[in-house]
Amino acid sequence: MKKFLPLIILLTISLLCHAHEGGNYKTSDMLASMKPGDRAALLMVHFGTTHDDTRALTIDAINAKAQAAFPELKFREAYTSRIIIRRLKQRGIEKATPLEALLRLRSEGYTHVIVQSTNIIEGVEMESLRRDVESVLPFFKEIRVGTPLLYSTEDAEKVVEILGNRLDAPAQGKKAAKENFVLVGHGTYTPSTAIYSQVDYMLKAAGRTNFHVGTIEGYPTFETMLAQLKAAKARRVTLVPFMFVAGDHAKNDIAGDWKEALEKEGFTVNARLEGLGQVPEIQEIFIEHIRFGLKHRMLDIMTKKAAYAAGKEPE
Repeated sequence: MKKFLPLIILLTISLLCHAHEGGNYKTSDMLASMKPGDRAALLMVHFGTTHDDTRALTIDAINAKAQAAFPELKFREAYTSRIIIRRLKQRGIEKATPLEALLRLRSEGYTHVIVQSTNIIEGVEMESLRRDVESVLPFFKEIRVGTPLLYSTEDAEKVVEILGNRLDAPAQGKKAAKENFVLVGHGTYTPSTAIYSQVDYMLKAAGRTNFHVGTIEGYPTFETMLAQLKAAKARRVTLVPFMFVAGDHAKNDIAGDWKEALEKEGFTVNARLEGLGQVPEIQEIFIEHIRFGLKHRMLDIMTKKAAYAAGKEPE
């Protein structure tokens, strides 16, 4: 066994390097590159919610965990939903947009920022965030944007395992095995809605045939999910928000419209109003994305193409 130990270590390092440096990322320690006088901050960005109960369990929880994990970084928070920001302001609660938060950090002398959102997919909210960051790049020495929950195949595999174990762990007996779980995501009108189908496929490939995925504003649709339930001859269904917070969509669309529609189809339906953000293992994925972002730099595709054209490796 001892003679194989060096080989095992080498293979492990090789796999880790491939997982973290492949594709569009390159090893680069942001904090180590800072000069005397430079200051670094962490900006956590959330879509937001007007519901105090789920905010305490999700947004406030991940904020506290991030501050504890990265005490060397100045912590700031921003919301992307202008509707939520406006409604909270009417209640006397002020929340900055990402652009406002970044400009404030610059005015306070911060030179390096890592921005981490709690978005689930690389959808329109991430596109908006990246555009905000691009608009202020000249004002900072470096800004890095962490990836959403479901960015890589490895991310999706982790989430599938976490939710499968969390929801289906009690399913040991025959009665429990009849329970079907429906993860309800927000969805989007862009091609990134395909990640929900990927998660559905991964769940079933992992043997979780009693798990199904649907979205409110994308694909898979309610009808797609309903067809799967009927094909599985399901009788008992538990609806679970596949969203960071369990706010308006969870309480109105999922526990309201979807639950009623399924009950009309003859299913016994329960709604488990637990946002992904209150699951400790899910929170940890976001923390790991911050750690990864601090140690790796995303490579621009045009920079890579220019390097390839010159016969060099991208830097």
